[in-house]
Amino acid sequence: MNILVIDAQGGGIGRQVIGAIKKNFPEQSVTAVGTNSTAASAMLKAGADQAATGENAVAVCCRKADLIIGPIGIVIADALLGEITPAMAAAVGQSQAKRILIPVNHCDNYIVGVPDLSMAKLIDCVIKEVEKNIK
Repeated sequence: MNILVIDAQGGGIGRQVIGAIKKNFPEQSVTAVGTNSTAASAMLKAGADQAATGENAVAVCCRKADLIIGPIGIVIADALLGEITPAMAAAVGQSQAKRILIPVNHCDNYIVGVPDLSMAKLIDCVIKEVEKNIK
């Protein structure tokens, strides 16, 4: 399975996701794409097998992914303080991969009906969903 984790800003969510995936599924290959080098570096340090940065990397990696994981902002143009370009959001949305989106309520996007869970609980939910897709 080709797992792609996308994150922006400091890469903190992606770092936590990759750490949890590698802990629970060490045999799985994880590609990290950051919208900037800081995010990509944080995810690489967390155990990603490979990492890249930028809009074209998002487009290319989305075409090859089976699972795409990241904060919900990765599907919203201009989200995450403007780091998600329209082309990035389109690449994620148009990918044939299954998307596991983490409901983070910030940057003027609020997901109603979703309880305000800690990031640790959200990451646990991501791992459960990854497990369903690996089997």
